[in-house]
Amino acid sequence: MRRTVFNEDHEAFRQTIRDFIAAEVVPHYPEWAEQGYVPRELYRKLGELGVFGIEVPEEYGGAGETSFKFNAVITEECARAGVSFGGSSVHTALCLPYILKYGNEEQKKRWLPSFVSGEMMTAIAMTEPGTGSDLAGMKTTAKLSEDGTHYVLNGAKTFITGGVQADRVLVCARTSAPARPAAADGQRSAQAGSREDRRGGISILVVDAKSEGYAVGRKLDKLGLRASDTAELSFTDVKVPVEDLLGEEGKAFEYLTHNLPQERLGIAIGAYAQSAAAVRFAHEYVKERTVFGKEVASFQNTKFVLADCKADVDAMQAVVDRALEALDAGELTPADAASAKLFTTELAARVIDKCLQLHGGYGYMLEYPIANLYADTRVSRIYGGTSEVMRTIVAKSMGL
Repeated sequence: MRRTVFNEDHEAFRQTIRDFIAAEVVPHYPEWAEQGYVPRELYRKLGELGVFGIEVPEEYGGAGETSFKFNAVITEECARAGVSFGGSSVHTALCLPYILKYGNEEQKKRWLPSFVSGEMMTAIAMTEPGTGSDLAGMKTTAKLSEDGTHYVLNGAKTFITGGVQADRVLVCARTSAPARPAAADGQRSAQAGSREDRRGGISILVVDAKSEGYAVGRKLDKLGLRASDTAELSFTDVKVPVEDLLGEEGKAFEYLTHNLPQERLGIAIGAYAQSAAAVRFAHEYVKERTVFGKEVASFQNTKFVLADCKADVDAMQAVVDRALEALDAGELTPADAASAKLFTTELAARVIDKCLQLHGGYGYMLEYPIANLYADTRVSRIYGGTSEVMRTIVAKSMGL
């Protein structure tokens, strides 16, 4: 079926990205995956290409686009080639929306030009050791100094994509204790305490990675997404100027919730794109590989498996395309995004597994892109909210 979600501008951009990947990424990607990160030079080249400035207003050096579809094109083209741009997706799809929506004019003028050029790479630090999906349970604190000029940041974060190379990190920290509503008789009670607003009192600080007391711990050795650096971060009495508070103090949970639909749609697009790439890789492989004197593609089982996978990919495409249109129209609800993420990521796991099986033993070898896709897609059911959390959100939207 003809796909209508993209226009001529998107397709021209797609060709530009495809050519860039073929020339600048594919020849070096095995080396980058082995070392666990992409070179900073790649980020500067992406900046020159205009990738980081797509949604940045023109007055700050960007193109001023408001559609998320260009980001979707990048995701699809990276998956098609079996590569990634390292931590750049967090830079543009996660960090940028917070800066654009909640940054003040002085902050935007200070940060966005270097953001666009790739000279300043960003990451976001939410997850902590021991908390996982329980963001409200974070222990990292940021206390305002007595003279009110800076915050003193202490704590630790983990699973921070792009954290090794980031120049600025949007750190979520507790700037005040959770609010405890009073009991009906005006006295604190165990029942009132159990209803404390754990989500309140969290703020976002845009921390300079060169700050004293800021430390990058281990570069984590992941199952997949091996060319994307992921780090542990720690903060020991890090002084963060009050000018680097993003938005209002104590409003971070509200801010983070606002961007979750786009974040989860981005993951859904990735799951669809990886599935489409897997089918393509499997199709090419079974046409070339012979077993018992026959092409693997000639066996009925092969045909049926790939037909099922193609149908599944078509269904995923329909879901993400509809969600893309809804996002651009400002109509994508948290439940819609959770449903799209749940559907695509769970289905992608099955599709990619089937495509790997068609490769036989070679599918288990990392020199074949299907093996990397198999490993890369596993985290999509965890980050951005686990499948279990997505089910909870969707069920709640159904009144259950």
